[in-house]
Amino acid sequence: YYRTLPEEFYPTAPAGLPLPSKDSVLSRVLVGSCHDEEEAGPSDTLQRIAAEDADLFLMIGDNVYGDKDGMSYATNQAELNELRESFADLAARSDFQAVRASHPMMVAWDDHDYGANDAGREFPFRRLAERVHERFWGIENMDVGAWPGTYYARSFGPEGQRTQIIMLDTRFFRSPLTATDEYGVTGKERYIQSSDPNQDMLGNDQWTWLENQLQKPADLRLIVSSIQVLPTDGHGWESWSRLPAEQQRLYSLISETGANGVVFVSGDRHASFLYRSERALPYPAYELTASSLNVSFQDTTDEMDSAQVGEGFSQDNYGAIGIDWAAGSVDLEIKNAAGETVRQTTAQFR
Repeated sequence: YYRTLPEEFYPTAPAGLPLPSKDSVLSRVLVGSCHDEEEAGPSDTLQRIAAEDADLFLMIGDNVYGDKDGMSYATNQAELNELRESFADLAARSDFQAVRASHPMMVAWDDHDYGANDAGREFPFRRLAERVHERFWGIENMDVGAWPGTYYARSFGPEGQRTQIIMLDTRFFRSPLTATDEYGVTGKERYIQSSDPNQDMLGNDQWTWLENQLQKPADLRLIVSSIQVLPTDGHGWESWSRLPAEQQRLYSLISETGANGVVFVSGDRHASFLYRSERALPYPAYELTASSLNVSFQDTTDEMDSAQVGEGFSQDNYGAIGIDWAAGSVDLEIKNAAGETVRQTTAQFR
């Protein structure tokens, strides 16, 4: 049915720049998530991103809020009218058009551009949502358009300076989460850890694909997950830790494949954080959470996880990843809407 819908049914993004060539050496990557397309006037963060010097911009989920009208969550209908309208609104924004004209982009989705708050594989309209996503971003004719889900990967640069970027899909295949027994309590706000022996984050095909990707040669690997990977005890919102067997499966897969240089990148949280863990991988694991572009809920956050590096930042922001090939390190930065660095840490990848 979805394949027979007319072309005008699907909104499309303004024409964007092609991805860097396979031989291009990346030195700077920008990251953003959680963007309300209904915000009045241009977004300071998007305007700042458009003005930045960067090789690539990763827009990694909640790129629109297509499951709500204003502040009321919509009852999703089979044709996903609200989602399609949200993408059309995004395409019409001058700030987004400026970003498209300034930087090549890679994209992932999260729940609000998937079509339902906190949804996973139980979302009944996920196949149409995937079609809307892939058509909007112009990726339906790439490899990602050939399989269920929106995951894909690209590598840039020659041997010794190769960056692999892996965009995971943490929605299409994810099994249900376990609702909290203490709503709102710190560490258990919405969900507790699942004990389901059949819990799943990525689905069999995506897990197999990821194993193959991790076996490919690369010096630096940015694994993009719309939801957080490393945090375990700082909050009870969506994260890999809510499906702990799957979180461990991810760590084990990275270890067993010998995949070096992994840095996790995430969004979703309406606040930005930096993390460092000595327990997840055979080497120190880092994560940059960049959120949100223009949907900040509060001026400050007191959240603290055992893997967290410093305080979070909850005003409008975006992330920047600066790659120093000579030093074998990456600078992970959180930047405010004015482009000022407000949080920073450095990770060695070799």
